[in-house]
Amino acid sequence: MRPVRFAVVLSLSLTAASCSIFHRREKPAPVVETVRTAESPTPPTAARDLADVMATDLQLTPEQTGRVRSILSNTVTQANAAKEKFPPKSPQLLAEQKRINATSQRELQQTLGPAKFKQFIANQRKMAAEMQQRQK
Repeated sequence: MRPVRFAVVLSLSLTAASCSIFHRREKPAPVVETVRTAESPTPPTAARDLADVMATDLQLTPEQTGRVRSILSNTVTQANAAKEKFPPKSPQLLAEQKRINATSQRELQQTLGPAKFKQFIANQRKMAAEMQQRQK
């Protein structure tokens, strides 16, 4: 009688164990971190994040914030198009980026006014660091 009971217990334990041991479970998807390089396109959220940081730091009006967001969004779009059009680190790409940035700076200066634009230039590094934190 004991060998039969042992066999029953053994078969039940193997049956129960096989449910969890031998069945393959879905493995979680691997964690992939995106690494941005200089050649990577700028994410569209970058314009929004920088505009939000500028609005807070420079105490912009809602109208100014909207205009700044539009200017920065346009700048990101143009910069990404230039990165697709020209080879990385080429003189043509550098010249196009310089032109895009100069246009963007002029538009920002007109939108912000002299005092806030001067404050923006002085705090530019700090704002860029804040923006990077928002994108993480």
